Amino acid sequence: MRDTVLSRAVIGQETLLKQAALVLGGSLFIAMAAQVSFGWPVPISLQTLAILTVGLTFGSRLGAVTLVAYLAQGAAGLPVFANGMSTLALVGPTAGFLYGFVGMAFLAGLAVEKGLARGIVPTALVCMVISAALYIPGLAWPAAVLGKSMPELWTHWMAPFLMGDALKAVLAAMVVWGGWKALEARRG
Repeated sequence: MRDTVLSRAVIGQETLLKQAALVLGGSLFIAMAAQVSFGWPVPISLQTLAILTVGLTFGSRLGAVTLVAYLAQGAAGLPVFANGMSTLALVGPTAGFLYGFVGMAFLAGLAVEKGLARGIVPTALVCMVISAALYIPGLAWPAAVLGKSMPELWTHWMAPFLMGDALKAVLAAMVVWGGWKALEARRG
């Protein structure tokens, strides 16, 4: 039976050094994806595509640790968040999404570990549900901190992003399942 987590299938036993390298590489991958963004106050970026890919590839715990490292890099002042933002983004209008990214990666990895993400269609569906769940912390923050109403949140913070989130969920599933197919072809 194959390992359910792609990173372990590719690199074998995850030593502490290998895990640290994965966390660093994954957090840098997410930081680069975040810079491909446009819009305000909630930028559309490739961040969630990268986060889903990291979660599906690294598993729940290592995926979540990677996102904690990513948030720590931003807290330390590195311009890793969308539009080159850093520390201030952790208390700005998008902070709920940033904190929710940890759960997003964890849930994507957990879905893989529990066998819910087997095949491209089930993986894409799982990623869509996880992407939708990101709106809970993402919208709770501006509602609580900025006093935004539900109609404002729907119109400006959610509706414009749903189609892109669905597309990024499908792309993440395709990337990870492409990785599995490449690994199988290499071994076969």
